[in-house]
Amino acid sequence: MPTDWQRALAVVAHPDDLEYGAAAAVAHWTDEGKDVAYLLVTRGEAGIDTMDPAEAARVRVDEQRASAAVVGVETVEFLDHRDGVIEEGVALRRDIAGAIRRHRPELLLTLNASDTWDGVHWNSADHRATGRATLDAAMDAGNRWIFTEQLTQEGVRPWDGVRWVATAGDPATTHLQEITDHDVERAGVSLAEHRAYLSALSDREPLVYAREFMAEVLAGTAALGDGGKALGFRLYER
Repeated sequence: MPTDWQRALAVVAHPDDLEYGAAAAVAHWTDEGKDVAYLLVTRGEAGIDTMDPAEAARVRVDEQRASAAVVGVETVEFLDHRDGVIEEGVALRRDIAGAIRRHRPELLLTLNASDTWDGVHWNSADHRATGRATLDAAMDAGNRWIFTEQLTQEGVRPWDGVRWVATAGDPATTHLQEITDHDVERAGVSLAEHRAYLSALSDREPLVYAREFMAEVLAGTAALGDGGKALGFRLYER
């Protein structure tokens, strides 16, 4: 993975999406002094079958903020698109491009936008729409003649400085980010902050579940030559 950058914006569909692996890389980057912000397209209100959507949205926003803090992320924003029915299109591109123009990242991080996980399990329509729109918005943000209404806002200017878009969990991995045991532990604690969500998924205690999941993620990633740990990403370069 490239290292010559200072600002990143992570764009995903739901609270917890980043915590299923990518947060270990985020922990590594923030420890290096890099600035990472999170942009959530929804509030995850449709994600807990046993909880009313309005209550779920409140709970999951709080869990996401606590989760982000564990890996050194202070800025967490929400776009309020509807969970479960995110529409890929101009409206989503506009909102993501606006965030890119405000945050001015060099690296965009998002989730696997392909049809499947590992060529086997069907991927969520929300993930696919968000990932594809993020790739498009990286170019939209630099064009002053697209979404011109945003440029009337104070401090918002075209931003053509996105140099890479990295997708986590992508079956077509191209790059590895080295991580440490400390990064992995923080990522596990970060995932475990989604206590209400994980408790609806499994009878296991959330931190146990989170640590077991991180072990599975690392088992599926090729180890570095020195025996270290790494996370895989697909990197799109400008």
